[in-house]
Amino acid sequence: MRKEYLHIEKIEGPLIFLKGIKEAKYGEVVEITIDQEHRLGKIIKIDQDMVIAQVFEGTSGMSMRNAKIRFTGEPMQIKLSEEILGRMFNGIGDPIDGGGPLYSGVDFPIQSRPINPVARSYPRNCIITGITAIDLLSTLIRGQKLPIFSGNGLPHKELIAQIVRQAQITSEDEEELVICFAAIGVTKDEGAYFREEFEVSGTMNHVVMFVNYADDPVTERLSAPKCALTAAEYLAFEKNRHVLVIMTDMTNYCEALREIAAVNEEVPSRKGYPGYLYSDLASIYERAGTLTSRKGSITLLPILTMPNDDITHPIPDLTGYITEGQIVLSRELGNRGINPPIDVLSSLSRLMKDSIGEGFTRVDHPDLMNQLFSSFSKVQDIRSLAQIIGEADLSEMDQKYMAYGRFFEEQFMNQKSYEARTIEESLELGWKALSILPEELLDRLDPETIEKYHRR
Repeated sequence: MRKEYLHIEKIEGPLIFLKGIKEAKYGEVVEITIDQEHRLGKIIKIDQDMVIAQVFEGTSGMSMRNAKIRFTGEPMQIKLSEEILGRMFNGIGDPIDGGGPLYSGVDFPIQSRPINPVARSYPRNCIITGITAIDLLSTLIRGQKLPIFSGNGLPHKELIAQIVRQAQITSEDEEELVICFAAIGVTKDEGAYFREEFEVSGTMNHVVMFVNYADDPVTERLSAPKCALTAAEYLAFEKNRHVLVIMTDMTNYCEALREIAAVNEEVPSRKGYPGYLYSDLASIYERAGTLTSRKGSITLLPILTMPNDDITHPIPDLTGYITEGQIVLSRELGNRGINPPIDVLSSLSRLMKDSIGEGFTRVDHPDLMNQLFSSFSKVQDIRSLAQIIGEADLSEMDQKYMAYGRFFEEQFMNQKSYEARTIEESLELGWKALSILPEELLDRLDPETIEKYHRR
C-alpha cells in the first residue's frame, strides 16, 4: 500500500519541502492532490530525510496542510508513438492541440540517456537548409550540434521557421526529415507564429512541437527540451528516422535553472547561474548524434539569445565548449536589412570539412568556401582603412575588394525568407562573387578548379 503524506514542511516558490521521507528516489514523480485538483512534481534533491520536489503546475493555492502527496516510484515519463507527428504538447508532454491524448504507444523516461562514445559513429552527410550562408560556409551535418547565437530583436524566429520549411537531407535514403521543435518560455504570439508557419507551409505533418509559454510554470521550462529530445530519440533510434531538433530559447531554460537554484539556496557561480550549468547543458546537447547500430540520427540546433549581445556570457560561452561550432547573428547586418544577418567570420561548423566536397556536395565546395572566407576577411581590413582615408583614396585593388564585399553581403548572403537555394545555386553564386576579383588574388584555388568553375 502506498503512503500519502499530509504535511509539507515548507513551500518556497515552485518547490515543496517534505521531512521524514524514507525510500524516496531522485527524479521520482510525486502526485499532489489539493481538494479535487491534481498536480505533478518531481524530486530534485534528497538531503537525509528531507526531500525537495518541484511542482510543475506551481504551488499557487497550496498550503502546508491542504495537500496530499503520494510518491509514485516512477521517473517522469511521456507516451510516444509515430502518432506524435503533427501534434503539439506542453512542456511535460501533455497534448495542448485539442487532439486528445495518445492512447497507444510506449512510455519513455525524459531524463538523459547518454550515448556511449564507443557506440557513436562520426557524423556524415549534410542537411541542406536552402540558406546560402549556412549551406556553403557553415554547413549543418547530420548528427551535429550547431547552436545559433542571436540577440534580442534579431530575426532568429524567422530563420528558424525558414529552416523548418526548407531543411532536407542529402543522401540515397530519400527520406523526409522529421522535426522535433521545443519552444521554451516563448510568448503566446510566438507560439502561434511557429504553428501557423508550419501549417501554412505544409510541414506540420512531420513536426512535433513541445511548447512552454512564458506564463507557464517555470519548472515546466526545465522539462520541455528533455521531452523534445526523448521524442527525437524514439523516432531516431527506435523508428530509424533522421531527426532535426530545434530549441528556442535556451537562454530561457538557463534562466529557469538559475531561478530554481536560487530558491533551493544553492551556491551561485558566474552571474548567479549554478555551478553545474555546464554539465546540465552537456546532458542536453550530448543526446544528439549518430549510432553505429542505428540508421537514424539526431541533429541539434539550439537557439539562444545572448544577453546584451555578449558572446562571453556564461550561456553562449559554455554552449560553445560543448557543441561543434556556432552560427552567430550580427546586429549590424540586421540593421542594414541583410537577411539572414549571419556574421560569417564569427560562425563555423567544425564537422563540415569531412562532409562536403566530392561525394557529398560538389568537388569545388571546400576550396571555394576557403577562398570566400579569405577574401571577405581582407574586405574587413580594407573597410577599416577606408574609414580613415576615405573610400575614394583606396587603391584600384582595394576598390575591387570593396565591390566584392558589397556583392557578398547584398547578393550572396542576402535572400528572402521564402527563398530556398539549392547547393548548386549557392555554389554558382559564390563563383559569381569571386568573379569580381582578379584571378591572381584567388590564392586558395588551384588553377584546374579555376579553369573549370570560374565565371569570368
